[in-house]
Amino acid sequence: MSSMALIQAENLTKIFTLGGTAWGGAARSEVRAVDGVSLEIRAGETLGLVGESGSGKSTLGRLLLRLVEPSSGSVRFDGVDVLAAGRRQMRRLRRDMQIILQDPFGSLDPRMTVEQIVAEPLVVYERQSRAARRRRVAELLRAVGLDDSALPRYPHEFSGGQRQRVSIARALALRPRFIVADEPVSALDVSVGAQIVNLLVQLQREFQLTCLFISHSLPVVRYLAARIAVMYRGKLVETGDTEQIVTAPAHPYTRQLLAAIPQIAEN
Repeated sequence: MSSMALIQAENLTKIFTLGGTAWGGAARSEVRAVDGVSLEIRAGETLGLVGESGSGKSTLGRLLLRLVEPSSGSVRFDGVDVLAAGRRQMRRLRRDMQIILQDPFGSLDPRMTVEQIVAEPLVVYERQSRAARRRRVAELLRAVGLDDSALPRYPHEFSGGQRQRVSIARALALRPRFIVADEPVSALDVSVGAQIVNLLVQLQREFQLTCLFISHSLPVVRYLAARIAVMYRGKLVETGDTEQIVTAPAHPYTRQLLAAIPQIAEN
C-alpha cells in the first residue's frame, strides 16, 4: 500500500446470514456482500466506486467508516487501525470521517430545523457558544449554496436538491478529512443531480477533502473522479486512472458498463 494513502483496506469481507431461526425452519444462507476487497484512497483525491445495484458498493463504504463491522479484513485511516480503535479513539476518528447518504429526505430528521440539523455535530463534538455555532452553520449553508433564510425551516419545506445540500453542510460541519458520498445524486433528477455533482467537485477542492464517490453511473464518476474502482458481485474487479478505465477497460464487466451508456446519434 502507498504511504500517500489516507484510507487503506486489505481483504475486507462482509458476510450477511439470511434465513433460518433458532427453532429450525428454512436453512440459513450466506451472502458475501463484500468479498476480499483491498483498495487505497490517496489523500486529497476522489475515488469513484462504480457498479450495479447489489454489487456491494454501499456496504464497502460503510465498512471503511466502521458503520458496519466486517467479517474479516482491516481498515487503516492515516495509519490508524480503525477496526481496533476503542470507543474514545473511534470518537476522534468520527470527526474525520463522514458520510453523505443517498436519500436526502430520509437522512434528515423531519422534526429538526435546518439549523439544528447542521449544528448537531457541533453540539456533540465542540464547545461553542450558541452565537458562534449559529455563525458556523450559516457559513456552511452559504458554502453549499443556501442562505440564512434556511435556518428556521424544516426538511419538508425544501426540494430534494436543497435537502441534499443540507446533508452536505452537515457532513462538512466538523471539517472532516474523508467523506463517503453514497449515491448522493441517484434520487435527484438529472439537472439537479448535475448541480450537486458540481458542488461536490468545488467543495472537494475548497475543503481539501478525500472522497469516495459511490455511483452506478459511469459518466458521473468519470466527470468527478481521478481514479475509478469497479465492483461486481462483492469483488473489486478493476481499479485504475479514470481515462485508462474508460478508454481501455480490462474486465468484461467494465466493458458492459461502458456499452450500457446511451449514445447520442449523429445526423
